[in-house]
Amino acid sequence: MRFIVDADLPRSVSQVIAQYGHEAVDVRDIGMMSASDEEIVQYARDERLCLLSGDLGFADVRRYLPSKYHGIVIMRLPRHATSSFIERLLSSFLEQLQNFPLLRGKLAIVESGRVRIRTR
Repeated sequence: MRFIVDADLPRSVSQVIAQYGHEAVDVRDIGMMSASDEEIVQYARDERLCLLSGDLGFADVRRYLPSKYHGIVIMRLPRHATSSFIERLLSSFLEQLQNFPLLRGKLAIVESGRVRIRTR
């Protein structure tokens, strides 16, 4: 699976993704650090990337209908989440990803202790 990592997540997230055999592109590495949400999701869609973000705005299915994208994964994080907490949460999700490998057209909300999947 190929991911685009939003700027609100630590850079180390890309390394965690790679450890699980997936690819990651960080918006900061492709000149999109200050891009709008619409520009980021359009890039993800054009490049067939699954968006990984901590921005709850991307969870608005009226605005970002999951079926139009190659997957949207929202990390729902506590206010003062550390990089190591985020990395552990992502690792847990990526381990579970083997059980539901097709995120295309789906929205996944990843929280400590659970993952919710929406299709519309």
